[in-house]
Amino acid sequence: MDFLTNLSSPTQFWIELVIVLMCLFYGAKKGGIALGLLGGIGLVFMIFFLGTQPGKPAISVILTILAVVTASATLQASGGLDCLLQIAEKILRKNPKYVSILAPIVTCTLTILCGTGHVVYTVLPIIYDVAIKNKIRPERPMAASSISSQMGIVASPVSVAVVTLTAFLVSGKAHLENFNGYTDLLKITIPSTFFGVIVVGIWSMFRGKDLDKDLDFQERIKNPVEKDKIYGGDVATLIGVKIDSKKWIAMWIFVITVAVVAILGYFSDLRPAFANAKGVVKPIGMTETIQIFMLLAGALIIIFTNTNAANIAKNDVFRSGMVAMVAVFGISWMAETMFGAHLDMLKNTLGGVVTEHPWTYAIMLLLISKFVNSQAAALTAFVPLALGVGVSPGIIVAFAPACYGYYILPTYPSDLAAIQFDRSGTTKIGKYVINHSFILPGLIGVFSSCVAGYILANLYGYL
Repeated sequence: MDFLTNLSSPTQFWIELVIVLMCLFYGAKKGGIALGLLGGIGLVFMIFFLGTQPGKPAISVILTILAVVTASATLQASGGLDCLLQIAEKILRKNPKYVSILAPIVTCTLTILCGTGHVVYTVLPIIYDVAIKNKIRPERPMAASSISSQMGIVASPVSVAVVTLTAFLVSGKAHLENFNGYTDLLKITIPSTFFGVIVVGIWSMFRGKDLDKDLDFQERIKNPVEKDKIYGGDVATLIGVKIDSKKWIAMWIFVITVAVVAILGYFSDLRPAFANAKGVVKPIGMTETIQIFMLLAGALIIIFTNTNAANIAKNDVFRSGMVAMVAVFGISWMAETMFGAHLDMLKNTLGGVVTEHPWTYAIMLLLISKFVNSQAAALTAFVPLALGVGVSPGIIVAFAPACYGYYILPTYPSDLAAIQFDRSGTTKIGKYVINHSFILPGLIGVFSSCVAGYILANLYGYL
């Protein structure tokens, strides 16, 4: 295989890029844990056949994912999530006329609190019930809620994406003045995300035809069986249900722990300080802080609520988190190996373009997110390269919402669930696939959030 190792750097890079893209496309197609496992193929080819020096996987990010997911899964196993859902349902049912705005805000907020967009599944049936019984086109709140649940990931203090991005920004060679990472990132992403969600909600209030003017819908409900299917069906409700006090305790333990982590992130003096290898005394990093307190949250929930620890590894939050962890492991190692070996060449070819046209960074991140169907995986694959070729960390902070691009095709579970729960058929995949119910709210939401993020980054002096 000497002829492969003797190829020029540009030739090797393009060969490696083809292999990496094939792994990403095939892994995304197979779904689940396959995305991370396919990274092994790229690593073997690059290291053993092309002689590329192996990079390093994002171990600190992976360990943080493990801690955060375990704490969130413990919350779900304890039943504490039911408390949040009950509050959400009360808000929606008391204000049905504004469901198209309130539902996206609710699902985004749930994601921010729990660190995962998968909580949206339990809210979608309620959103549909509120919409259809108040003669509101269900597509309006349903599509917006699915999109907003995923937009909330980059604004969550305990999400994998935020932890990943913080780790790269803090450990990178280029450092923003007055930017200490965690809370400085959130003060950009939280308001910009909610701005985008509100814009999506307002736009959604007027999208599509009203049900009484939708000829296709009116034709469907002429059939008594179809009408009963659309307007009938019992929806499980938490209104009036007395939730066990231990579940409330679990919820408050989790919420207070998240608040403590945010406070420690903002006030670094509150974190213990130790001397590093060079003798410089610095507070422990936020990556370690998040890991410690997420483990603490899970432990306190088990101790004070008698949660069965055996159930933690069986729920959806834990399983989806483990899939994300393997994906980040395989993708980060493969990407670091490829980009690290050709960083100088990439600086010369891409650095000038991205520096002169910062918006190209957002577009590339958006497309990568679609390829890998994961915000954390997209950030893991692209942010180190962007920093390496000279992209300003301020641009990376400003355009953080662009890591959500997997709404471009309607293949993500939350989008498919929204279609399934909408028995009216208004939330749908179009004839040409790309013209589905989620494409416009997704583009509007991400674009609006990026604009708001850019303005805020300017105000804070990061650009």
